[in-house]
Amino acid sequence: MKNLMIILSFFFAHTLFAQGKLPVVFLPENLTIHFVSPENIQYVDISTSDIVGDLPLKNVLRLKLKDTLKSFTGAVVTIVGEKFIAQYNLIPGHPGVPTEVDIEPGDTKPLDISGIGFSQNQLKAMSLNLIAHSPGRAIEKVKAFGLKATLNHVYTVGDYIFLDISYHNKTNLKYDIADFRFKVDDKKVVKAANSQSVELKPEFILFPIPSFEKNSRNIFVLKKLTFPGNKVLKAELSEQQISGRVITINISYQDVLNADTLPD
Repeated sequence: MKNLMIILSFFFAHTLFAQGKLPVVFLPENLTIHFVSPENIQYVDISTSDIVGDLPLKNVLRLKLKDTLKSFTGAVVTIVGEKFIAQYNLIPGHPGVPTEVDIEPGDTKPLDISGIGFSQNQLKAMSLNLIAHSPGRAIEKVKAFGLKATLNHVYTVGDYIFLDISYHNKTNLKYDIADFRFKVDDKKVVKAANSQSVELKPEFILFPIPSFEKNSRNIFVLKKLTFPGNKVLKAELSEQQISGRVITINISYQDVLNADTLPD
């Protein structure tokens, strides 16, 4: 089972819920309790070794008693998401109690942690809002191997850049996606040995689709970046072998500087 991620431990030198009564969750013998979070779970602390837990999914915490109820007298579980902290009082229970617990807003307290930025749910909501708008006039476009790639829009909010990109497949051959890659590279490569390329990992991709027949439009979210005028941001789409078609859009720094704010 996946080990629990341990970060942000400095938050627990003093309990953040000392002045309020913790919500109660019953932990029965021989049954598993699942906590379902509205956002990805970053950290979990369990105040006793009588309970084992793991994260089977990014937003699901699974807990179970190691032994019997005889040795378990109660515990506190602390769950930290991307933007919240929640604590629950675990007490002995019996079969018939709820085994799924939704982490509700009323059970949480917000966290303001510098550098974390938006949660995945927030990025998804903003991306869905963007894709509901018309693509408009292309900022950049390129054609290769019967494919057309179009940069529809560049948006910015906070420390994030949103890239609205469309692909059109003019062939009758389905495009099986191998990877989306983003990298800052030299505009002109004189010698391969002198070329310096920096790869960027997207913070969020709206539709992680495996393939498309004719048309695909997606929103890619990157952390805010700067690069000199002799560099370019490359958005590369590559196809699975054997065909292996690759198409790359070059996004200039001026395109980034001209980014729009997110529409309502």
